[in-house]
Amino acid sequence: MGPGWAAVATAHAPWTMMGATANGRDRERGGVAGHRTGVEAPQRVTAVHATRLLESGPEEAFNRLTRLASTMLGTPMVALTVVDDVRSFLKGAPDPALLTGPDGTFEVPVEESACQVVIDTGEIVCAPDVRQDPRLRDLPQIHVFGAVSWLGVPVLGPDGLVLGNLCAMDSVVRDWTELHLETLRTLALAASGEIALRLALRAADRHAVEAAELAATLQESLIPSRPPRLTGAVIGARFQPGGSGVEVMGDFYDVVPVLGGFGVVIGDVCGKGAAAARTTAMARSAVRTAAHSETDPAKVLATLNEVLHVWFDGRISFVTALYATFTRPADVPAGSWRVTLASGGHPPAFVRRADGRVEQLAGGGRVLGIAAESVVGCQSVVLGAGDSLVLHTDGITEAHGIGAVEQLDDTGVTDALTRCAPGADADTLAAALVDAANHQTGPTPTDDIGVVVVRIDPSARPAG
Repeated sequence: MGPGWAAVATAHAPWTMMGATANGRDRERGGVAGHRTGVEAPQRVTAVHATRLLESGPEEAFNRLTRLASTMLGTPMVALTVVDDVRSFLKGAPDPALLTGPDGTFEVPVEESACQVVIDTGEIVCAPDVRQDPRLRDLPQIHVFGAVSWLGVPVLGPDGLVLGNLCAMDSVVRDWTELHLETLRTLALAASGEIALRLALRAADRHAVEAAELAATLQESLIPSRPPRLTGAVIGARFQPGGSGVEVMGDFYDVVPVLGGFGVVIGDVCGKGAAAARTTAMARSAVRTAAHSETDPAKVLATLNEVLHVWFDGRISFVTALYATFTRPADVPAGSWRVTLASGGHPPAFVRRADGRVEQLAGGGRVLGIAAESVVGCQSVVLGAGDSLVLHTDGITEAHGIGAVEQLDDTGVTDALTRCAPGADADTLAAALVDAANHQTGPTPTDDIGVVVVRIDPSARPAG
């Protein structure tokens, strides 16, 4: 796999956290001072220079990430730095001017920077009180910023090497929670994705003939490469880019674990290409983070709306999304699932019953990210054995040929699902909708198409 987001996500998986008390490895080498093997590693330094991030000052793409981190963590100071073997170089901050040196530079010697601890270890560093942490308390940068608490997360390149650090600081003791760690880790992953995307786009400029393959590689990191296996249900998914297929599309989906079941989100980001890819990665990460601690789908979308509103930072853009949780509470029949749906301006879902009947559910809500307050449409339905929930993006219902007015619309979706045999599996239903849309558009579909079908295991039907 070339430079891409999937490699970045894999590289982030094994992170561990170093607590405020030095671990055994620190004690063996007598702390960090005088030990910079990780910082000076030639392969890592070469990877840092290859990003070209040291050739310019702070950038708005990274500034937005740090502003989002500051808002979500309630922390006054957040910084994203890139670190070679000589300097810790500022690439993003809520207000970079506040971190500029007296000579107008955005860098400090690496040996004076707290970032060296993260770079050297490649691990999350959590210091609720830096005054009690021998790795950090004597570093000049800590004193310059007046930092009392510090939390740092590695920013990785596509090859898994540590390029820099996303850190949060506060002037008071902070009891950093698991949610704080997960939030900063998620945003560090977004920063890694931004870097990987830039490297990939640069490679695409050099190798135009590989553009389609590059887009496919990036796309694979934005949607699951294959539907995950679930207990009690099967997922079928079809995603097809519109146009030439060389741009990363804005349609996405994800499956997340929730208490007592699982959740499925499908969404559509305004636009295509690099900007849409960045927003897509942010939206997926935000849903995953919110679903980790929130069971109400409406509140998950409300959190996504809040994150996107800060992320867009006044730019005219939006996301539509539908998030559904599948749970088995005591009040539903054996073998059945309660599906609770929340919609933020997304096309309505459909239910296809085991006997072939098709029902259109309510959609509703307002597109996400355009306002600070969210408006979410909610609905609940029970699915029995063999029933399916069908989610799609507007590339299905709005499918039409070039110059044509007639669209596939909701009636066309109902007809396509009705034509399938009563026992059709999830993959067959998803393929039927994509085929119907392609038939409507002809050989040149202009919009992205996305379909996700969740079919309840027909063998779960209670006896009798």
